[in-house]
Amino acid sequence: MTPQRRIRRIGWLAALGTCIALYALLHVKVNAVHADVVRAERQIVRLEEQNMLLETEFLTRSSQVQLAAWNRVDFGFEAPKAEQFIESPMQLASFGSPRTADSPAPIRLAGMTSGEDIAEFPKLVSPLTGKPVDERVLAGDEPGEGHLAVALAPGPLRVPLSAPAQAAGFTRVAIAGNAAR
Repeated sequence: MTPQRRIRRIGWLAALGTCIALYALLHVKVNAVHADVVRAERQIVRLEEQNMLLETEFLTRSSQVQLAAWNRVDFGFEAPKAEQFIESPMQLASFGSPRTADSPAPIRLAGMTSGEDIAEFPKLVSPLTGKPVDERVLAGDEPGEGHLAVALAPGPLRVPLSAPAQAAGFTRVAIAGNAAR
């Protein structure tokens, strides 16, 4: 190889190296500018959120002034004074008015402490026949033939309906979870 070609080859390699170095510097500069743009966008979003918060606070405070003006001018309201605060429940009760003749009776709560004077629980009556329910059915025993038993609850409570069962020709039927026979 001639020295002229060697110098030309070294020149091309130096030019290529310079281009690669300049490209690397340009790439680093582009990434730095991109990072600055992303940082500026984040700051813009943060400032917009802060601006929205300040606008909301301003509108809230300005509406409070407007509400205070309406209360004072249109409705005649004014702030409570120290002597208007109530110190005890008895003082609150003193502001009440006596009951009128057409007012409903007050709701009173009471508790029973002993088993005396307890009224007997009323007997269960069939809604269809109007007759009292057989005690055997309430105890959980099977009713006699020709009865229609209806379970009102998941427990042993049943109401015998003998008239509809005989009219329909059924011998024994149980409803609400019990199998029909």
